[in-house]
Order: sequence, then C-alpha cells, then structure tokens
Amino acid sequence: MAENKSITSLFLDVGGVLLTNGWDRKARNSAVKKFNLDSEELNERHHLTFDTYESGKLDLNEYLERVVFYEKRNFSKEEFENFMYEQSQPIQNMITFIKELKKTYKLKVTAVSNEGRELTEYRIRKFKLHEIFDSFIASSFIHIRKPDVDIYRIALDVSQAKPEQVAYLDDRLMFVQVARSLGINGIHHKSLSSTKSHLAGLGLAL
Repeated sequence: MAENKSITSLFLDVGGVLLTNGWDRKARNSAVKKFNLDSEELNERHHLTFDTYESGKLDLNEYLERVVFYEKRNFSKEEFENFMYEQSQPIQNMITFIKELKKTYKLKVTAVSNEGRELTEYRIRKFKLHEIFDSFIASSFIHIRKPDVDIYRIALDVSQAKPEQVAYLDDRLMFVQVARSLGINGIHHKSLSSTKSHLAGLGLAL
C-alpha cells in the first residue's frame, strides 16, 4: 500500500463530483422545454419547496404536487419522475479515480450530500455507489442540509474519524469553507487534475 500517514477518510459530495447534479437549473430548464412549462413559475415554486424536500420533510410525490402538478397536466407524474431520474449521469473519470484511491489507501469513504430521498436511492442503485461509499450522510436521511455544520459532525461520528484525518471534496466553495471551520481538509473540487494535485499534497497520490 502507498504511504499515507494522516488521511484515513474521504468525505465526498455526490452531485458535481461523482455524478451530475440530480435536479439543478439545467435539468429544470430541460424539463421546461420538454413538458412546455412556465419557467418562472416552475423555478419559483422549486426554490420555495426544494429545501424542504432535500431535508426529507416531503417525499418526491409531494414535491411534484407543489411544483408541477398543482394544476392539470397533459403528461403523467410517472413520465416526469422518469425524466428527473434520467438527468443523472456519471462523471466516470472521477468515479474511477476515487475507486482506485480508496483501494490504494484503504480509505473509509462517506457521502455527504444534499439530496432528496428518492433521487438519492435511485442514484445509489443506478450507479452502484455502494461500491464506493461505506456510508451515506444524505440530507433527506438525517433531516439536516449543508451548510449546517452538524451534517459534518454527524459524518465525523459515523466515520469515527478526526477532522484532520478527513479529506472532503465538494464543488460548492461555501460548503468546503464550513467543513474547514471544523478542521476538515476541505478541497474545492473544480476538475480531476486540480483535485488530484490537492490530494497529493495531503499524501494521497496516485
């Protein structure tokens, strides 16, 4: 095994790191075009509701009732849900890299993500994320969302790692900064090459 004296655990965001985002503005804009929806109305209702869904206080059916199916549509809820799921795509070079990093350094890998339950469970199954992650700290599972600092404290408890033993990758700088406030080695993920360089600086070189 390669030498690494300090980092024992990885905390990873999912959307924007290993997979595309589950239901972001780009995906919603695609839905607007496909289903002929009012963009302003959809996005306003989304922003008023999505935090509640991601916190696990609404299920996907309830979210869609508020955001899309508050009036009669000429398409079914099942059609719309399937479209939502289809927006998820793998970022294959990052998946391959993280798998190799975990294997090489025997790392414990924890997902720390903001995502609704149905999307999370679909993405775990579809992309076999259980082959990468040892545990999933998803906002909808624990009812706490980033940037609440408690989500990182829970991840530390579950992984039984000290902050200085953790490297955390996220494509949102604010979330990285909040994790750093706990002493976690936060890396703002922008590309595979930049993240490789940052991890190498922490002793995780491939």
